[in-house]
Amino acid sequence: MLLNKSEYLFERAQQFIPGGVNSPARAFKSVGGVPVFFKKAKGSIITDEDGNEYIDYVGSWGPMILGHAYSPVVKAVQDASFNSTSFGAPTEIEIQMAELVQEMVPNVERVRMVNSGTEACMSAIRVARGYTGKEKIIKFEGNYHGHGDSFLIKAGSGALTLGKPSSPGVTEGTAKDTLNADYNDLKSVEKLLKKNKKNVAAIILEPVAGNMGCIPPEPGFLEGLRKLCDQHKTLLIFDEVMTGFRLARGGAQERYNVWADLVTFGKIIGGGLPVGAFGGKKEIMDVVSPVGPVYQAGTLSGNPLAMSAGYAQLTALEKHPEYYVELEEKTDYLAKRLRVVLSEHEVDYHMNQAGSMISIFFTSEKVNGFKTANTTDQKFFRLFFHEMLKRGVYLPPSPFETWFLATSLTYDMLDQTILAADEALAEAKVRYEKED
Repeated sequence: MLLNKSEYLFERAQQFIPGGVNSPARAFKSVGGVPVFFKKAKGSIITDEDGNEYIDYVGSWGPMILGHAYSPVVKAVQDASFNSTSFGAPTEIEIQMAELVQEMVPNVERVRMVNSGTEACMSAIRVARGYTGKEKIIKFEGNYHGHGDSFLIKAGSGALTLGKPSSPGVTEGTAKDTLNADYNDLKSVEKLLKKNKKNVAAIILEPVAGNMGCIPPEPGFLEGLRKLCDQHKTLLIFDEVMTGFRLARGGAQERYNVWADLVTFGKIIGGGLPVGAFGGKKEIMDVVSPVGPVYQAGTLSGNPLAMSAGYAQLTALEKHPEYYVELEEKTDYLAKRLRVVLSEHEVDYHMNQAGSMISIFFTSEKVNGFKTANTTDQKFFRLFFHEMLKRGVYLPPSPFETWFLATSLTYDMLDQTILAADEALAEAKVRYEKED
């Protein structure tokens, strides 16, 4: 039987790469089938190896806020590459980048560039422990901060138990220093802080969760965390790898007017190239080597290609605050019309939105945390995803990932998406009943 190119490439990839992919979310495990292999993209249209075009709501999982192959970013990378792809030594563009980040996010008085969001979060936790002299951290079930050992912990029988490793290779010793709380539940945090008095270095969270679907903070939740951290002399870390420079010029901190002690960045800050960063108050960041004793290093940190790409993209966002208004208006437009279609098909759903991040959960529950997110009908999402794919709409291949919108999405593309959703829902319902 003849294979399409994605099927052929996936078979070939599995002979050399674990699972045929270099990151698990790409493997289509949540939705079944063969992952689509892509060849090129421009704006919000992404083209696979067979030449099929899709309206893209993944955007490389967030970085492409201005669309794929955004001309100023492409030019910046091309220009930088002529001088060398890496020096392993200081460059002026790193200073310009740090200055721009500080200008856009004023509580970041010092920033260290790294190579990924995972590295940024790992480093921020080490800095928090080094600065406070405390050992434990509090994270939230369903929040994802990369694949560092400290973060691959899930709650045991309840949020107050010590963490247990959720991946082989994570030691019990590491797990015992990670405490799990329930997202949007301040009481669960208070109990953990009281039970571990004077030994919690930091609370780390996605201010808007994006890895169990888009789940915004309930009113008062972020403010309550800020207050608890101040009371217990614990650092508050916002993982803004997704939300940084997306929800506002200053990210979720600006949008919700709650300011963390340390912030991590990724995705948009690199314009699509591998990059991350962590930063915060000068007194905290000055514990980082070579100024202080907390060691952190990276051969490719501050890579000139990544810095040039990120600087070009952040400069565009800095100069054009209207982009954020445009993004929100387009997301509102999509959400409003999707609600009409979902209601017409009498499908149980709950929709969450924060700026240009949006998710549909196929459940009658209000989704505000990990437990309610897991009530979504994963089978129905699988059917819906593939029906949308057939109609040229590329959604995140998981019911627990947020959709990302870009300024390059036109209203015509949004209308096409709504029409596709109307047809996809009808077909998914038929197939769902047949499979039952």
